[in-house]
Amino acid sequence: MRKALEEAEKAFDKDEVPVGAVIVRKGEIIAAAHNCREILKDATAHAEILAIKEACEALGGWRLIDCDMYVTLEPCVMCSGAILQARIERLYIGAMDPKGGAAGSMLNLFEDYHFNHRTEVIKGILEEECSQILKDFFKKKR
Repeated sequence: MRKALEEAEKAFDKDEVPVGAVIVRKGEIIAAAHNCREILKDATAHAEILAIKEACEALGGWRLIDCDMYVTLEPCVMCSGAILQARIERLYIGAMDPKGGAAGSMLNLFEDYHFNHRTEVIKGILEEECSQILKDFFKKKR
């Protein structure tokens, strides 16, 4: 999660909402990304989506079997769907997102629905640090 926080700091420095994501396979980081929606002018350029694309390229396929994702903020519906579709084994979440999260806050795509793949979700990893960077960002924006 520390590496995901480093990615969130990169987003913060670029005036992007500071969310970072890292994908790990067998103890090795294979992808790391942060939000780039403003820079890329792309609504889908969330940290999770960009990390999934990078991991797929690194592994040469779309199935991210034996991979775990660490993300500083609870994924939205789009990202949660992509995580399930990519077959990510475990999802480690820093802060929850009561306004848009789809891993338990607004709804739970990982537990309330029965897809052909299950992703284990672990919440609250470095929660205070993950929450604080978002608070600092939005305080700066106001």
